[in-house]
Amino acid sequence: QVQLVESGGGLVQPGGSLRLSCAASGRIFSINAMSWFRQGPGNQRELVAAITSGGSTNYADSVKGRFTISRDNAKNTVYLQMNSLKLEDTAVYYCTADYLNWEGYGMIHWGKGTLVTVSS
Repeated sequence: QVQLVESGGGLVQPGGSLRLSCAASGRIFSINAMSWFRQGPGNQRELVAAITSGGSTNYADSVKGRFTISRDNAKNTVYLQMNSLKLEDTAVYYCTADYLNWEGYGMIHWGKGTLVTVSS
């Protein structure tokens, strides 16, 4: 019923850029916030960036100044523009949506992830 589809991952050299996209679809009444998490080799899952429907954003210290999260509420889509990529940015990136279903319950849904590999 609810789908989150991430795209845009791939192999990129250090200093390069990638743009991730996540499109939400299905029986969603409203989306309060969407976010990007990541989990790299040997690391715990961490919050990378989050954005509310009103445009308020939050970033991990490690990506501030390099990554930008944005959204298109009409399309229920969130983006993550990643610039000046570093080796330590290598991870599986997961999109999440914090939403209300049609019964009025707050839910969180996770995408399956997209792999970003930064390597020379």
